[in-house]
Amino acid sequence: MTMTAECVLDCRNSLGEGIIWDAAEQVLWWVDVPMPSAIHRLDPVSGDHRTWPCPEIVTALSKRRDGTLLVASHHGLNVFDPKDGSLKRVAAPEADKPQNRSNDGDTDPAGRFWFGTMCNNIGADGSDIGVAENSGVLYRVGADMVPVPMLGGIGIYNATCFAPDGRTMYFADTMADTIWACDLDPALGALSNRRVLSDDTGHGHPDGCTVDAEGYLWSARWEGSCVLRIAPDGRIDRKIEVPAARITCCAFGGADLDTLYITSSRANLPADELARTPQAGGIFAVRPGVKGVAAPQFAG
Repeated sequence: MTMTAECVLDCRNSLGEGIIWDAAEQVLWWVDVPMPSAIHRLDPVSGDHRTWPCPEIVTALSKRRDGTLLVASHHGLNVFDPKDGSLKRVAAPEADKPQNRSNDGDTDPAGRFWFGTMCNNIGADGSDIGVAENSGVLYRVGADMVPVPMLGGIGIYNATCFAPDGRTMYFADTMADTIWACDLDPALGALSNRRVLSDDTGHGHPDGCTVDAEGYLWSARWEGSCVLRIAPDGRIDRKIEVPAARITCCAFGGADLDTLYITSSRANLPADELARTPQAGGIFAVRPGVKGVAAPQFAG
């Protein structure tokens, strides 16, 4: 089955990423990664779209119970308060790795935030830089706000998501074109039995991911112009076509969690590609006929 997503916000992000659905406020949150980086919020019903500029690259978000957000950024973890726009550092796990920055992240059903780092590939002017080494690390963050390293040797960390029962974690290395599955101990937050879920190379590269209520993954595909629905056994179940090449992340939202919202990028695209896909960098949406899972709030 193939469906096509439509643009619902022509915001022309340079590199839209990290989209989440905030059930409490019935809004979408996401980031535009390169400087001048910003946090975005959209009410899909009213169309109200707000942005907050950030002092450094921001890459991933999780809602907290007090209405603030936990935010992964270039140099660490932060708490963002939308009331005053403040971004306050709470942890800097890689202060000794100035070449690294944070990338994808998400919260598990137990309220722990998981995020990965990578060798920075964005120049100060927004230009693309080659990833010099596999220096990325996966971190687990509990309510104490202390990042605990879990896995290393990652090129471009992406695709953090969790099975509905909280017993399987998924993540990807975009450079390796691989999505992995790991057994996750819900109580201890320990990972084991790492295995390949998908190493498909026929639909671009794996970027951000989410999981639906049936336990299938929805994988945004960089340079693939699509989102793939991947079964728990690794089989490609269906494809959502998107009128942009660089598809970056996705999340289920809406009052019934039945709409898949999709971020994209237009950074450094050639003129002919921008002419062909003028809404690249926008927010796209589709109702695929299945529902998502409510995003857990960070426990800290």
